[in-house]
Amino acid sequence: MTDMTALTSRLTAWVRPGPAMTAVILSGLAACGQSEPSPPDMGRPVDVVSVEASKLANDIQLSGEIQAENNVALAFRIGGRVVERPVNVGNRISTGQIVARLDPQTEQNALTAAKATLSAARGEVSTTRSAFDRQEQLMAQGFTTRPRFDQALQARNTAESSLEDAEAQVELARDRLGFTELRSSTAGVVTARSAEPGEVVQPGQAIVRLARDDGRDAVFNVPARFLERQDEDPVIRVALADDRSVVAVGRVREIAAQADPVTRTFQVRVSLQNPPEAMRLGSTVIGTIELLSPAVIAVPASALTRAGQSPALWIVDPATSTVSLRTVDILRFDSDRAIISHGLDPDDVVVTGGVQALHPGQRVAPIRTRPTTAREQRAGAMSRFK
Repeated sequence: MTDMTALTSRLTAWVRPGPAMTAVILSGLAACGQSEPSPPDMGRPVDVVSVEASKLANDIQLSGEIQAENNVALAFRIGGRVVERPVNVGNRISTGQIVARLDPQTEQNALTAAKATLSAARGEVSTTRSAFDRQEQLMAQGFTTRPRFDQALQARNTAESSLEDAEAQVELARDRLGFTELRSSTAGVVTARSAEPGEVVQPGQAIVRLARDDGRDAVFNVPARFLERQDEDPVIRVALADDRSVVAVGRVREIAAQADPVTRTFQVRVSLQNPPEAMRLGSTVIGTIELLSPAVIAVPASALTRAGQSPALWIVDPATSTVSLRTVDILRFDSDRAIISHGLDPDDVVVTGGVQALHPGQRVAPIRTRPTTAREQRAGAMSRFK
């Protein structure tokens, strides 16, 4: 109070106030001498987020092409010289349409010879039957011998067998003549040709290759690491590379048992369900498959700090509103968040803003608390491979 008395005396000497002003000054100085009560500690304001575990979805994209589900190699059953091949690559053919022709002269000659043999066999049968009938009548009357009768019977049976053989040879020659025309057994599109007019081909040698119309596949070359993470029966979304609005879905139909020796990838064939007409054979497509990882937790990158040489996060205790530093294991980093594989539990409250000025046990005041949803985690964890 000595200092206050001295200050009052100086003010009185300078200003010479009246009695009213002196009372006001004294009351103000008395108030300055009293200490104001401190407000209660509300904690340091920080941004927080409540986390939850989920399976992260990785969209993997690979390029491929449209191929026929079934390919057929058309070939002649007999050999000969090709005289006509009226179809070319890209032509659409129908069932029964002629694909190629062989020179039919040799087969026509064989058919003519077979018919001549058949005619002779029929004459021989008629002669032997007449002879047998006479011997049978004479045998009944006792005017011939048993050896002559048996000889006539044997000649008739031999002639009838020769007739059957001649008839079969005619049918065989007629079939071989028909084999000089190669007809398609199914509808489809010609994808390759292997013989030209004038060439001599062997039986079974492919003349054209046909892509059947009964199905289409999207074919991809897939790295082995993606096959290891494949789901039981994944659904593949396939879109045209030059028009992403043309879309079809399919399922894996076949996976190659052996990797390509050059690219070390496995060929995967995806059977398309009701593919649009725009997905023509040979079209380039983009296949998308969603792979799910084990249960992990994603946090914003701003929440990361360090505890020594290890990454760490500030965890808020909801009961006391105090923070503690916890080390975590990071699976990988994305553009704006980190994927935590170990060290966090679902519903943990993590500080995401203001982590630089915190110390263990400090009281904090959360500004906002919202969960990191599975959709947000998936959106932040997208990775695309082409």
